[in-house]
Amino acid sequence: MSQAAAIDAVPAPPSRPLSARVFDLLLWGGLALALWASFERAGVSGLPDLFRGSESAGQLAGALLDPDFSRLPFLLGKMLETLQIALWGTFLAVFFAVPLGLLASRNITPWYIQRPIRMVLDLLRSAPDLVIGLIFVIIVGLGPLPGVLALTVNTGGVLAKLFSEAVESIDKGPVEGVRATGAGKLHEIVWGVLPQVAPLWTSFALYRFESNARAATVLGIIGAGGIGQALIESFNSFQFREVSTIAIIVVVTVSLIDLLSQVMRKRLL
Repeated sequence: MSQAAAIDAVPAPPSRPLSARVFDLLLWGGLALALWASFERAGVSGLPDLFRGSESAGQLAGALLDPDFSRLPFLLGKMLETLQIALWGTFLAVFFAVPLGLLASRNITPWYIQRPIRMVLDLLRSAPDLVIGLIFVIIVGLGPLPGVLALTVNTGGVLAKLFSEAVESIDKGPVEGVRATGAGKLHEIVWGVLPQVAPLWTSFALYRFESNARAATVLGIIGAGGIGQALIESFNSFQFREVSTIAIIVVVTVSLIDLLSQVMRKRLL
């Protein structure tokens, strides 16, 4: 076969239909239009102001690079309180997420139970931690308890959703084997479902604990206890050297939690 014939034999690249090209044009054109329309409303036009305040930014940077460790024991105690808030928030969330996750699974429960449960989980996940925390601050007052309850509500909704998706992806064989012995529905779940999803559920819970350690810091800003409360007090009193110390404590703590969680997840999966 000649070279020209070989070239002619090569199939032409497939051309995309007109409808697909029009859809791409509308999609990316719409995105560009949305960015242009929100340029002023999002305040992006004020980016040059970031460099006009270079003197104050330099003073802030200098303070942040010179941390003040004079109140280190107190701040470490507040960081410990933050971790305790995250730990209890995650524990209570798992406690509620296990039954809710099973009830929200399509292969476990009928639709008239599963759909309302999923709607409840959507509601729990859609509420931000700060909003839930403010509600609980009003109900129970300032302190770590509002932070624990806020993390419980939001994390419970997230974990229940993840737990249900894990249950829906299980192998049906073990469940059918348990059913063949004449066991009831509860035994099918205990012996056929939970052994398959337990490692993945544990991994999800560990990941959420990492996230909650960071979220608990932010919740402290609204008076929900922990080191976040010390952080906002330092900002309000312009103690930027102490702000630097708090930032160092938070970064080191979260990094250690992340390393520990990775080790635990590797041993589970």
